[in-house]
Amino acid sequence: MVRIAALSDIHGNLPALAAVRKAVDAARPDYVAICGDLVFNGPDPAGTLALVKELEKSGAFITLGNTDLAVADGDYAAAFPWFTDGIPESYEAAAEWARDQIGDDGIDYLRHLPSERRLRVGDDLVLFCHASPGSLTDGLGADLDPVVTIDRVSGTDAKVIVCGHTHLPEIREVGWRTIVNDGSAGYIFDGDPTASWALIEIDDDGVKAEIHRTTYDVMAASDAVSARGLPGDVYRAATIRTGKLVR
Repeated sequence: MVRIAALSDIHGNLPALAAVRKAVDAARPDYVAICGDLVFNGPDPAGTLALVKELEKSGAFITLGNTDLAVADGDYAAAFPWFTDGIPESYEAAAEWARDQIGDDGIDYLRHLPSERRLRVGDDLVLFCHASPGSLTDGLGADLDPVVTIDRVSGTDAKVIVCGHTHLPEIREVGWRTIVNDGSAGYIFDGDPTASWALIEIDDDGVKAEIHRTTYDVMAASDAVSARGLPGDVYRAATIRTGKLVR
């Protein structure tokens, strides 16, 4: 049996990531994957990135997220294509602030992250991506039209697709594939203000996956965002505090 711990969408929330790391270490997986959106929005992008790099040195697979692209290169149209009338000031301010916090080394690190990673487990292929195969922004949400879902997953031969982006954890079978959306380890939207991550087990009998929830000091993270004072921080703080998207 091979066991994989997957997390994503940390969004600069270091207390959440530190708590998830302890939980993951206790689970003793064979592999760890972090599927993007590392630093944007939260109160400690530099500390978060330092811990991500530490996990990478221990063997973790790290991939790029759409907001990492916004922070690293300021390509807001590519990072947020749904804003057809221009990028909100709050998004641009948060990206610029995170860019300043992580510095040139952090920017260079984000720029060199791959958009996808793959792992072969026996005859099975596991794909780690941010939103969906081949895309940083086209998610695999539960409310997506089934035809669109099938089209988005057909871009890979992977039996297991591990992703995030929607901030809503879910495990779903689509034909012979298993989609594991680990939710968000720092900026969750399902109303449960904890950090979510997934544990995947693959053996000769198939694929088994489970969503885990880890508590952390939500108020400390929320207060740190409020104290920063960027445009939109009152909504970001409320999102962290409630576990629901507030805007």
